[in-house]
Amino acid sequence: MEKLPFNKKVIYAIGQLGWSIAINVINLQLVYFYLPPEDANIPIYISQWVFLGVLNIVTLILVSGRLFDAVTDPIIASMSDNWKGKHGRRIPFMRFAAIPTVIFFILLFFPISEGQSVANIIWLVMIQFMFYLFLTIYLTPYFALIPELGHNADERLSISTWISITYALGIMVASLMPAISDGLINRHIAMDTVQGIQYAVVGLGIFAGICMLVPAFFINEKKYTNQLELPKVSMVAAMKRSFANVHFRYYVAADFGYFIGITIVLTGLLYYITVLLKLDENMMGVLLPIMVLLSFIFYPFVNILAKRFGKKPFVVGSFIFMGLLFGFIFFLGKLPILETTQAYILVVCMAIPISFLGILPNAILADIAQFDTKKTGIAQEGMYFAARTLMQKFGQTFGVFFFAILTTFGKDIGDDLGIRLSGILGAILCLLAGFYFISYNEKEVMS
Repeated sequence: MEKLPFNKKVIYAIGQLGWSIAINVINLQLVYFYLPPEDANIPIYISQWVFLGVLNIVTLILVSGRLFDAVTDPIIASMSDNWKGKHGRRIPFMRFAAIPTVIFFILLFFPISEGQSVANIIWLVMIQFMFYLFLTIYLTPYFALIPELGHNADERLSISTWISITYALGIMVASLMPAISDGLINRHIAMDTVQGIQYAVVGLGIFAGICMLVPAFFINEKKYTNQLELPKVSMVAAMKRSFANVHFRYYVAADFGYFIGITIVLTGLLYYITVLLKLDENMMGVLLPIMVLLSFIFYPFVNILAKRFGKKPFVVGSFIFMGLLFGFIFFLGKLPILETTQAYILVVCMAIPISFLGILPNAILADIAQFDTKKTGIAQEGMYFAARTLMQKFGQTFGVFFFAILTTFGKDIGDDLGIRLSGILGAILCLLAGFYFISYNEKEVMS
């Protein structure tokens, strides 16, 4: 097997740009689209009724989609780990899933009825299930390639850095969607807010799909990965083996708490801008790119510091620092400084932990998977990433669930307690993740 050259690392990372655009448009826009503030000029497509004081239909739909997605992760991982084909174990799945993922991503923003209806509920549930199914078919094999393409710790760190860059670029592109939709509306007087959003989603979806296909057709998996026949295990046994690994347990538990917190805050971002700071929603297209570009400045230092001092201390520090920043959200709009200044302070400071957490967690998990393969002779890289993704999706599910619950305590200007409390909850979860990850034994894994 050959070492993965620089141009192939870039090609591999382009795939992450594609799915990052799709998933971050959903993270930033889907709740806002179906649970809009009063002044958003978006009609109500799904009933806003609240059950048991805190649960609404939108919450239940979004949670059901994430839970379905989580169930499919280990199934796809087991199929990929045990796949035998002329194009390898991972690439065939990526080729199969890219285009359907984009189709169902676009359809998420196209309710079939113009007003509130049961049909819209059924439609959104079905389309969500299909989107997450095909996204899993693409993502689980995609991430399993990291420890296979990276033949040592430095190579895995390098690959993780490149996919972190493209993931961040995906956030930037997704954050521009309000500006793109507004631009379309301004050029076409007859176009309303919903049509502007939908046209923007179609354009971004097509671009995302092209990016996802790039590594699927331009990387020769067999040329750059170890093709030795290693013992295989069943799906259930592989999942048990993953969670029996004490290093993985510390990793995935911290990751779980962090993803609940970060999902709460990402879901609330448009609300923070428009409700707490009373700024135009297009500010998101300014703030997120600034945060991402600033984080790029720290990327070389992340690599240097991680190689010199290890990855663990910087992950722990980033969790804790991010938790403190999330706590700052509670006070947005109440401080004696300009609202735009408050927004810039938050995103500039957030760039620091984002740079570390964008690179190091994937590299750490690749280390853990490779450590286990070398120690036991059993290759289940796909299952490790699937188990991690399973817990991430549970975390994202709980994040959306908790945020939607908090909106019942206030999500509009002058009635914003629920939005403010989301920052506090996100802060607590990130701090807990940081303190728990202290127990991860990096020295043993790297030995």
